[in-house]
Amino acid sequence: METNTKIQYSVLNKQGLAKQISDAIREAILEGRLLVDERLPSEHDLAERFGVSRPTVREALKRLAAQNLIRTRRGATGGVFVNRVSWSEAHDTLLTTSTLLLGMNEIDFDTVAQARLQLEGACLPLACQHREESHLVLMQKEVDLQRSAKLSDEEFCASDVRFHRAVVDAAANPILSFQMVGIVEAMQPLMNMLTYQVRDRSRVSDWHEQMMIAIKQQDLESTQNALVAICAYMTELASMRR
Repeated sequence: METNTKIQYSVLNKQGLAKQISDAIREAILEGRLLVDERLPSEHDLAERFGVSRPTVREALKRLAAQNLIRTRRGATGGVFVNRVSWSEAHDTLLTTSTLLLGMNEIDFDTVAQARLQLEGACLPLACQHREESHLVLMQKEVDLQRSAKLSDEEFCASDVRFHRAVVDAAANPILSFQMVGIVEAMQPLMNMLTYQVRDRSRVSDWHEQMMIAIKQQDLESTQNALVAICAYMTELASMRR
C-alpha cells in the first residue's frame, strides 16, 4: 500500500509502545507525508506493521485524537483520518499550554513584562498600517467600559485583555495573532492578577486611549510609547508588592 512509505515503521522499544507509535504517525502528519483528510491504515494493518497488539494501536490513536491530529468516521467509507486543525482549536490548545507553563514554573514578573513588551511591540507597526474601523471601534468600546466606576476589578481585567487582543488583531496577520495568544490571554492576565489591587485604572485607560488614537492616526512612535508606559507601570507596581 502507498501508506507503507509514509509512516516510519521502525523497530520499537519494549517500553511505551503506544507513545512510540503515536509519535511516528504524528511525525508523518507534521512532515506532510500524511495529508489532511487522508485515511490511515486500519488498526489491523498498523498492528501488523508495528508488530504490536491492536489494543496498543488503539491507545496510540487515542493519543493522536487527544491532540486533534486525527478523527474517526464510521460507516462503509469510515476509518481514521488526518484531521484539519482549526485556528480556534489551536488557539485553545496554545492558551491552555501557556497558562499551565506560567502557573507551574516560577517566572519572575520582570521577565513576563519584558516578553510582553517585546512581542506585543512587534505587532504595533502592522497594527498602525493595517488597522480597520472595526478594530478601532472595539478599542474605543473597551476604553469607554474601563472608565465606568461601576466596573469590577475582574471585569476591568477582562476588558484590558480584550483591548490588547484588538490591538494585536489589528495587525491583520493570523499567524502573528495566533502566536500572541500566550502573551495576551496568558501573560497579561497574570500581570493583572498581581497588580489589580494597587493600580490606578484611570491611568491604564488613558494609555489605552492614547494607543487607540495613535493607531488610528498611524502614529507608530506614540503607540509604542503608550505600550512602554503601561508595561513600565505594571512592573513598578509589581515591585512595590514584593
